[in-house]
Amino acid sequence: MLETLSSALKLPDLRRKITFTLMMFLIFRLGAHVPVPFVNPDILAEMMQHNIFGFFDIISGGAFKSFTVFAMGIMPYINASIIMQLLTVVIPQLERLAKEGEEGRKKIVQYTRYGTVILGAIQAIGMTFYLRSALINPGFLTYAVIVITLTAGTAFLMWLGELITEKGIGNGISLIIFAGIVSRLPMGTYNIFQEVRAGEVSIFSVLAFGVIAILVIAGVVAIQEGQRRIPVQYAKRVVGRRVYGGQSTHIPLKVNQAGVIPVIFAMSILMFPTTIATWFPENGIAQFVMRHFNFNAPLYMVFYALLIIFFTYFYTAVTFNPADVADNIKKYGGFIPGIRPGRPTADYIERVLSRITLAGAIFLAAIALLPNFIMSLTGLNIQFGGTSLLIVVGVALETMKQMESHLLMRHYEGFMK
Repeated sequence: MLETLSSALKLPDLRRKITFTLMMFLIFRLGAHVPVPFVNPDILAEMMQHNIFGFFDIISGGAFKSFTVFAMGIMPYINASIIMQLLTVVIPQLERLAKEGEEGRKKIVQYTRYGTVILGAIQAIGMTFYLRSALINPGFLTYAVIVITLTAGTAFLMWLGELITEKGIGNGISLIIFAGIVSRLPMGTYNIFQEVRAGEVSIFSVLAFGVIAILVIAGVVAIQEGQRRIPVQYAKRVVGRRVYGGQSTHIPLKVNQAGVIPVIFAMSILMFPTTIATWFPENGIAQFVMRHFNFNAPLYMVFYALLIIFFTYFYTAVTFNPADVADNIKKYGGFIPGIRPGRPTADYIERVLSRITLAGAIFLAAIALLPNFIMSLTGLNIQFGGTSLLIVVGVALETMKQMESHLLMRHYEGFMK
């Protein structure tokens, strides 16, 4: 592994890409420590004691709770991308753009940028309203400066991510989230070390956590890379004097087709009533919501798991159309052995997809709820959740694959054997 990494760094173009990506990480981490003006840090620290914003604080690298210019992180861009992806299926004009190739893709990316700024501004207004008691000299000018600062921070991160994608290595947006999550690991490790020193946690609990973590990471890698390959046979075609087709291939159906998007959807929906409830702490209904929709409450965990399973099926159905796949196979003279072309092929693919999606959905729900069970088993206060683990492992695998392709082009032995 180290020898392969050394070979990778000997390539000038790959070394430049890695260096550029690391420099962008440095800029991101510096910006995560620049505070937003007109905010009282002492009052802010008291208000940020609620655990409902834990996930957003983790992916922003701690910028959320310290309320810096990158407090909103890249979440508005992720939400805008998801919304645009769903609208592409619903709105015919966007669907036509998506099928126009590179030019259509550029248009959709441009609309996503506009959506990011709009969603960022709305989220910034909501955050400013929520933290109004922590503001110094509250007024229209103060609100305007804070909203513009937060929105500009998100827009800058979006631009930074696109730069990494263009000039660095890997997907820039994913790598920014990756950097934010990983930056919290040293502090989490230090906190666990302090708890062991103070005698609050036994060393056996830490060792048990380490074993569980290794097993979970292995499971995440297996599910993320897991595929059901449906064999496809293409018949021979004679065009003029040439013979085409006759080869065998397969359709790779991923077990986790939807990635971490169902988890983000479910978390956003469950956070909404809790966020509203924090604005009315004396109200009885608000107190009920805060008590039963807490992250560790059984009712929250049940709803969380059910929503993850629902959104896994929903997002998979939106992004993967078995009828289109069956039509394309039929168009090029292909067929699945034992299955008639056309509608029977679409039904067969849909049936197989439904079964493996159930496994992926249950896996996502289990990983998302895993921190609750680990904390009750070991007594450790874990800040690194299952969703964060999914993101980190997924981004690491994709980045390694890109580096692998660069190495193979230069005839070096790759990372993955």
